[in-house]
Amino acid sequence: MTENALPLWLEQIKWTDDGLVPAIAQDYQTGELLMMAWMNAESLSLSVQENRAIYWSRSRKSLWRKGESSGNVQQLHEIRLDCDNDVIVLKVKQLGNVACHTGRRSCFYKKLDNTGNGYTWTDVEPVLKDPKEMYQQ
Repeated sequence: MTENALPLWLEQIKWTDDGLVPAIAQDYQTGELLMMAWMNAESLSLSVQENRAIYWSRSRKSLWRKGESSGNVQQLHEIRLDCDNDVIVLKVKQLGNVACHTGRRSCFYKKLDNTGNGYTWTDVEPVLKDPKEMYQQ
């Protein structure tokens, strides 16, 4: 897909200088925040076509079909664009109940606590599946 041939709905998104937009995956039933990743026009278009979350991996510089190695696919239910047209929310059904590569339900499992001696991050969600099992390392 060339940048000049984008459909209007993709042109209306304010992409970063490197052609990306932040995408937040949210459980479509509970509203729970699951993860944040990046999408480009191709990954967003393919997500719509395949009815599943497909992201852009900045480290690998390639498409990343969520669940392709872990089995934890995100089935797409709805896509929303924020008021500034620069953040996407994907309302998804998280198959496999694990969204995070750490084996947790959500990537947002650290909570800021005041211990009296200062602030510290505390893990507040359990590991549901060993990442070594998910990725067969």
